[in-house]
Amino acid sequence: MATADNSFLYEGGADGVLLIHGLTGTPTEMKFVGKGLARTGFTVYGMQLAGHCGTEADLLATSWHDWSASVEQAYAVLAQRCERVFVAGLSVGAVLALHLAAQNPKKIAGLGLYSTTLRYDGWAIPRLSFLLPLVLCLPFGKRYHFVESHPYGIKDERLRKRVVANMFSGNSGEAGLSGTPGMSLRELWKLVAAVKKEMPAITTPALIVHSSIDDVTSTWNARYVQRHLGGPTRTVLLDNCYHMITVDQQRREVAECTAQYFHSLTQGNADKTAAGPRDCHPGADLEQRGGRAFPLEAVALLTP
Repeated sequence: MATADNSFLYEGGADGVLLIHGLTGTPTEMKFVGKGLARTGFTVYGMQLAGHCGTEADLLATSWHDWSASVEQAYAVLAQRCERVFVAGLSVGAVLALHLAAQNPKKIAGLGLYSTTLRYDGWAIPRLSFLLPLVLCLPFGKRYHFVESHPYGIKDERLRKRVVANMFSGNSGEAGLSGTPGMSLRELWKLVAAVKKEMPAITTPALIVHSSIDDVTSTWNARYVQRHLGGPTRTVLLDNCYHMITVDQQRREVAECTAQYFHSLTQGNADKTAAGPRDCHPGADLEQRGGRAFPLEAVALLTP
């Protein structure tokens, strides 16, 4: 059975932004940022990944190649409408955005990488989760099912209650699935492995936005991306939200910082941006929004 189309398009100018949601997620989680970008003049297309916004069986019928193919198709649609195309993704959507850039060298104008998920290592993830890739390779791994748990990537309690209610009511088009099948996680690890190899060749300017208190993926993920990409990067740390930064308490900062960064690239200014009270300041490699500066050297993380 065909899944409902939950994608959205906000008409704007000649510069477009493709937004990619996360694994088991929905375009809805990208709408606030999409509207913010559209208000600054961008044409915004929030696409829907293959196998999403339906049942778990729909997701299991797809591989990471199918997710990537749907991103390529969405990019082609937007590229026909716009002179320049930027791409931003949340969680696994950020990994898919990186893969798109690798497959289309010099065609993507800029990247927005939100809560990039290379490994699940946030504070709410069980300590033995590093064994998960091994478990999924075992015969019984096919039956493994990762169920979403508190705080569901959202710090805002009121919003969390609404999202969780939709999630467990079966409204996957609005809130996504309540869990991730083991086979889909295995596909994710394959995607991550491919993208890690591609990173040094990706020269597209990238804005990396991550929460310093991400419950799902620690800032190790942001630092890994920053260190391994082949092009210029700007990294911003948020301090008052969890994994779902495009819907949580600092979603406005995400939209504003992305708009400011992408607009700076349209002006041929990839290495620096104009400073302002709510801008991405160029003074620190990692900046903590809403609080003290958080230099890269202060992140006590190991790179594998």
